[in-house]
Amino acid sequence: MARTNGTRATLDAVAAAAGVSKATVSKVLNGRPGVSGETRERVREAMRRVGYTPTTGPRDPAPAGTVQVVFDTLTNPYALHVLGGVLAGADELGAEVVTSVLRPDGGARVRPPGPAWLEQLSARGRAGLILVTSELTAEEIAACHRLGLGLVVVDPLNPLDESLVSVGATNWAGGVQATEHLLSLGHRRIGYASGQDRSVPARERLHGYREALESAGVRPDPELVRFEAFDPDAGRRMTEALLDLAEPPTAVFAGSDSIAMGVLAAARGRGLRVPGDLSVVGFDDTFGTLWTDPPLTTVHQPLRDMGRVALRTTLQLARGETPDSHHVQLATRLLVRGSTGPPRRR
Repeated sequence: MARTNGTRATLDAVAAAAGVSKATVSKVLNGRPGVSGETRERVREAMRRVGYTPTTGPRDPAPAGTVQVVFDTLTNPYALHVLGGVLAGADELGAEVVTSVLRPDGGARVRPPGPAWLEQLSARGRAGLILVTSELTAEEIAACHRLGLGLVVVDPLNPLDESLVSVGATNWAGGVQATEHLLSLGHRRIGYASGQDRSVPARERLHGYREALESAGVRPDPELVRFEAFDPDAGRRMTEALLDLAEPPTAVFAGSDSIAMGVLAAARGRGLRVPGDLSVVGFDDTFGTLWTDPPLTTVHQPLRDMGRVALRTTLQLARGETPDSHHVQLATRLLVRGSTGPPRRR
């Protein structure tokens, strides 16, 4: 219904044509978050139909906006690397970042996200949400879509809806790389110690570990696989249990560098030499791996790039754009240092 009487179209006319409130039209016009991509496009189409022109000129594209980044915990180097990438991406794109933590001291979760909390984020003008190593419910995912919040998950703990956008690394390939390296050194009793068994990355690394063993003709031994948590204390406990086996492993593939720190501590406590008596491989390549004794062989995953990609993709979703990929996996590579060597002859 284009104008024919020469009068200027108003926001009220756009709202009526789009079937939304005037406040929603204002959000779209000023590039503010809190509007779904479908509604945003409907409002823009209504602007074209009624011939609406902003008095100060077109105001799209929208400003980058503010992104909320939610960590399960910040008590590990992994999270700090990812956060560094998010902040770098925000600086490049002119966005702002607000962080929050579900488990501030690494203990019990103090505040589940929940739809009500997500509504608060939308009311505060957040453009989107990045959730790192945490769980999401179907209700929370639906709330983000309803509120128009761009949502990206990094290394989720639980399997997610295929429509949800995720960013991670090639965990399966990393598991293969770590295990093949130990096999090439002559190890056949290789333990796997990782975080929660419900963690998607932990399971993907396990599958890579099993694939490498089976390809080498080594039958995977369930006794050599342990799951607990991505932290040094858990790494120490899992290693103690592995070393107590009647036939202990000669090498341990740790599901994270934090776990590997615990593996090294357990080996020292038993008077074992690394790598003479026990070889250790980590996963992440966080700061500090060069300063362990000996320096840690580890699988590098590009954590900063993962954070940068998550930030950029969240802003794309907030603008109603289709992301380049719904499941981004960045390449891993093995970094061989001093913590791995051939097994000691028995």
